[in-house]
Order: sequence, then C-alpha cells, then structure tokens
Amino acid sequence: MVTAVVLAVGVMMWSAGAIAGFVDRHPTVKILALSFLLLIGVSLMADGLRQHIPKGYIYFAMAFSVFVEMINLRSAARRNPWS
Repeated sequence: MVTAVVLAVGVMMWSAGAIAGFVDRHPTVKILALSFLLLIGVSLMADGLRQHIPKGYIYFAMAFSVFVEMINLRSAARRNPWS
C-alpha cells in the first residue's frame, strides 16, 4: 500500500504541470470541475439526510457535461486556430 501511495504521488507530481497548463488555457474546465465538486457535495449531503440519489444519475450528468465541454473546446479551437 505504501508503494502504491508513493507511486501515485509521483505520477501526480509528474503530471501536475501539464494539467495546470491545460486548465489555465481553458478556464471553462475550471468551472466544470467546480460544478462536479458541487454535484458530489450535494449528493453527499442528500445521502446524509437519507435521501438516496442513484449514482447512475450522477455519473451520467458528469459524463454528459464532459462530452459537452469536449465539443465546446473542439469548436473553440476550430474558430481560433492560433490559441
């Protein structure tokens, strides 16, 4: 388990720069991540209040949001090829 944690931290440190650069170039991704955190937080609060939300609904909403964001990023790149 310790080896897995050390490897995971190494991978995170190795990829942090590239991911930070991508998020800096595409601020809508930052908003998408914030909305995911909000969605998960609401789901956890609902579970705490004994209101079950099926995980499939949450996963579908997240997958659909990522799909729409991918289309948005691709169309923005086609509109402005120099950025």
